[in-house]
Amino acid sequence: MKKKFITIFFFILAISCSEDKIQPSIDKTNVQGEIPSNESWKSKVMFTDEGKIKAVLFTDHLKMYEMQKITLLDGVQINFYDKDQKNTSWLTSLRGKVDDVTKNMFAFDSVVAKNDSGTVLKTSELMWRQNDQRILTDKFVTITSPKEVIQGFGFESDQHLNNYVIYNVTYSSSLSSKKK
Repeated sequence: MKKKFITIFFFILAISCSEDKIQPSIDKTNVQGEIPSNESWKSKVMFTDEGKIKAVLFTDHLKMYEMQKITLLDGVQINFYDKDQKNTSWLTSLRGKVDDVTKNMFAFDSVVAKNDSGTVLKTSELMWRQNDQRILTDKFVTITSPKEVIQGFGFESDQHLNNYVIYNVTYSSSLSSKKK
């Protein structure tokens, strides 16, 4: 009985051993085969001009690609500040990209921008242009403010969402305020 048990044990052991090797998971999201030169989690990046904060970027995961001069972001939140360094608007998205040459930022997937006066922008893709600090897109947008709801294609605004234009309006509605 003991010999049978030992024989069966070694037989099972021999079968369970194989030439297949366990392969580690490989991140295939690298940009054209380049691996990130820098990588960071739960990052905070401050954008300043002459010592004054213009914007603060928070991201869950940041990957910098030195040869292609881009930075990819996952889990994005940007706080924009006015000339008095008051936080006046916010932008969130699931993903983003920064052109490290122009410093322009692109937000993708579930993009929401809000300002302190109650205006909310929703779209699938948005660009923040660093040289004039404007946000724009050619995608479908919905703007909801305390006064109106506007939908359309193509959008441009200052980064604080105070002065905006929707180029091809497909829907517009005024919101009436309720009086008590």
